[in-house]
Amino acid sequence: MNLFGLSGHQRVDSLIQQAEEYRPSVVVCSDQERAGQYRFPELAGVRFQTGNQPLVELAQHPEVDTVLAAIVGRAGLESTWSAIEAGKTVALANKETLVMAGSRVMQMASQTGARILPVDSEHSAIFQAMQSGRAGEVRRVLLTASGGPFRDFDSEQLQSVTVEQALSHPTWKMGKKITVDSATMMNKALEIIEARWLFGLEPDQIDVIIHPQSIVHSLVEFKDSSVVAQMGPPDMKLPIQYALTYPERVAGPAPRLNFQEGICLEMEPADLDRFPALQLGFEVATVGGTSGAVLNAANESAVSAFLEKKISFCNIVTACRDVLNQHEFESDPSLEKLVSMDVWARKEISKWIA
Repeated sequence: MNLFGLSGHQRVDSLIQQAEEYRPSVVVCSDQERAGQYRFPELAGVRFQTGNQPLVELAQHPEVDTVLAAIVGRAGLESTWSAIEAGKTVALANKETLVMAGSRVMQMASQTGARILPVDSEHSAIFQAMQSGRAGEVRRVLLTASGGPFRDFDSEQLQSVTVEQALSHPTWKMGKKITVDSATMMNKALEIIEARWLFGLEPDQIDVIIHPQSIVHSLVEFKDSSVVAQMGPPDMKLPIQYALTYPERVAGPAPRLNFQEGICLEMEPADLDRFPALQLGFEVATVGGTSGAVLNAANESAVSAFLEKKISFCNIVTACRDVLNQHEFESDPSLEKLVSMDVWARKEISKWIA
């Protein structure tokens, strides 16, 4: 396995450090303003570039076989799209690509021969469990969710949630945006939409269950009522490695479960009233079209506003619902339309906050 290209956005120090260690042919810093604050080293055989267009070119480069698409949020759409358009194997951690453009992306993958392998721990688990049967034998999939830090809060307690509380996740270590998404359960709403397109499921074939320990990463129920689950510690090393080495399983750095110490597994249904983001996820998975792009953009903007203490925790989902309800729905949008709806939704969130 050879590393051809690396990209980063604001963590330029880490990007330069990895470039010096691994010597890829191409290194891209997409944040041009941030890149201007650094002096990139002269490394033999390494070309440094800045901006978004080099990301697209890197993802389509003829020497690249596999693209690990791990840019957070809508920012990862164009480069992931270009990799699929070029027929690459895409190890997909950027769920927003399928949330925004799932129908078109999967159709394009079938035309170009691109292979999409999930990196999200839940979707990797479903992918692994599905290999116990054929696609037509699947009755439903069950996405597990830790429930975040507020799974036991009532509606009154949720009204007074602080930024600091929302950023304190009980089992996973993630960036601020994804941690807040876990607290609102919007991350699970986006995963519902992702699963619908990635695995060709109907929305009523997808359920969400609360599993605080984050050891069972998801389950697949087959028509004969057999349920297959994939388990492991709450750590991303295994799903990343499996996507990069599939279909082989090789020894690696992922931690192991210690059954000698005993393992407690709790599961309960998700409460849609307590976490209304889940209902949004099911609705958007059902209608498709422009709704995914609008929901994703509205959520990204609303989460940013919450982190800046401009809106309350509960208003994140309320704002998303309001913007989603008022947008002009289109069932079969182009990429350009999806991008324009993303811009529109962000402006509407700003108006909503004002």
